[in-house]
Amino acid sequence: MRIPSVLAGLALGLGLAGCAQPEREWLKLNQPYSTAEFRRDVAECTRSRVLDDACMKARGWVSVNPLRPEKSDASGTRSATPRY
Repeated sequence: MRIPSVLAGLALGLGLAGCAQPEREWLKLNQPYSTAEFRRDVAECTRSRVLDDACMKARGWVSVNPLRPEKSDASGTRSATPRY
């Protein structure tokens, strides 16, 4: 009787884990930093359990894996016609 409830709990846990936001990675370019400094900035930039990207960027951090690609200007875009 316990097996169906355990399987249901496992399925629910996996389903919720799939909906979680991906882990973000941050670094500072051309600046030395410590783990303690990173943790302090993350704590100060977290509001209501959500990390504020603008706050991290203002402190000099750059996201290694951004959630959405940043928009580039017209000169940096590729042409619509593929080149083969």
